Amino acid sequence: MSGEVYLLWLLSLLKTLSAYGAQVSSEACRELGFSSNLLCSSCDLLGEFSLAKLQPDCHQCCQQEAQMEGRKLYAGAILEVYDGTKIERLVHLTFVSPLLLISSAFVRSEKPKMFKGLQIKYVRGSDPVLKLLDDNGNIAEELSILKWNTDSVEEFLSEKLDRI
Repeated sequence: MSGEVYLLWLLSLLKTLSAYGAQVSSEACRELGFSSNLLCSSCDLLGEFSLAKLQPDCHQCCQQEAQMEGRKLYAGAILEVYDGTKIERLVHLTFVSPLLLISSAFVRSEKPKMFKGLQIKYVRGSDPVLKLLDDNGNIAEELSILKWNTDSVEEFLSEKLDRI
């Protein structure tokens, strides 16, 4: 029940903001449960599931299909990778996730220096995560890259960030 009350509160907040012409932030859309890659055509389907009252908010958070086809560049990105002592890393990589070696190999190479706005952040006990930043430095998208290989990370960053 409290979840419904919270959702209704968020919906009323969004309606108030839209009444004043404010743009809905990606964070507010995420709190409502809308993905950053939500297509507006999906919002039109809500009525089929008796969720038509969500359509106005959905349309404020969605992207037109034509916008999705274009290449979207981000102002920057934060690549968070596991950090710890050599023994912790060995235990973590051996028993928890050998795939962490891939993101570590990318970080240790010269490749991160090729991308404008890419920051490397070492986080203890964390799986590798890529956070894409908007022009204001806010997180626009957050992706787990646990199972990505080094080439996939480089290719994705080539599509999302400017090269130096």
